[in-house]
Amino acid sequence: MKRDDLQSALDRDDSTSARAALAELRAGSDFELFQTQTVPAHELWDNWSHRHQVMLDTGVTPRPGMAEAVDRLHAAGSARIYLATITGSHRRFIVFLTEDLTRSIACT
Repeated sequence: MKRDDLQSALDRDDSTSARAALAELRAGSDFELFQTQTVPAHELWDNWSHRHQVMLDTGVTPRPGMAEAVDRLHAAGSARIYLATITGSHRRFIVFLTEDLTRSIACT
């Protein structure tokens, strides 16, 4: 995946986390696409919703955008998802991308 392709996918996502990730990417931050396999969104939702709930139950502040990402993963159902990371100057972003790599499903 090229930087421009990831920027385009994030540009279609209007979430606050995606905007912040896009700014970091445009500023030259490193990124990586984990392209070995896709994962069904519902499996990611299961994992991330559990993490989110544990954080809430234990008083830990969830990552910015986590609640919205959990909702979006749930809405994506059985769609196949790729994961990418963007390592910014103050934060590491996780981007959930459609199987065709053209849209960001969620970003946290």
